[in-house]
Amino acid sequence: MTQPPPSGGWPDPASTGQPSSPPVDPTLPVSPQPQVPAQPTGYDPYQPAADPYAGVPADPGSPQAAAPYPPAGYPPAPPAGYPPAPPGYGYPPPPGYGYPQQRTNSLAIVALVLSLIGVGSCITAPIGAIMGHVAMRQIRETGEGGEGMAKAAIIVGWILTGLLALVIIGYGVAIAFAIANSSSV
Repeated sequence: MTQPPPSGGWPDPASTGQPSSPPVDPTLPVSPQPQVPAQPTGYDPYQPAADPYAGVPADPGSPQAAAPYPPAGYPPAPPAGYPPAPPGYGYPPPPGYGYPQQRTNSLAIVALVLSLIGVGSCITAPIGAIMGHVAMRQIRETGEGGEGMAKAAIIVGWILTGLLALVIIGYGVAIAFAIANSSSV
């Protein structure tokens, strides 16, 4: 027992076991199906396609007709008698992330720290200033960074040393003044 066809007039492909296709209208002209050219063997999608019009002049009297197109393909063939080109060098290196950091002289760091500690303990300020001078000499010889820190250590160290000297001189004057005033009474 067969079922009647659906309302559209198309048979159900599942019931017939054949793939579905639209009915052919005999009143329409039949056009040929376009043929897709097959890819040649050894097809490489990364190579440029061959020019199908190479060697075919557009107009025999034109100046372009006298000069044919160069042969298709990449790279162009080297002239006869020359050795083959060397292989490429590959990809360039990735871009950098800025300039390389310059190494800082460690003696300049120590000198600055000792000079700044000299605010609280007065003895380290002249040591930091002297180490700053040594660090400046090392920086000139090696080309390291930290010149600003060494200069700051020298300036701060000698200023604090000068202030320390003034304080010591002031205490000495005060003691001498106290001794001079105490004996006269």
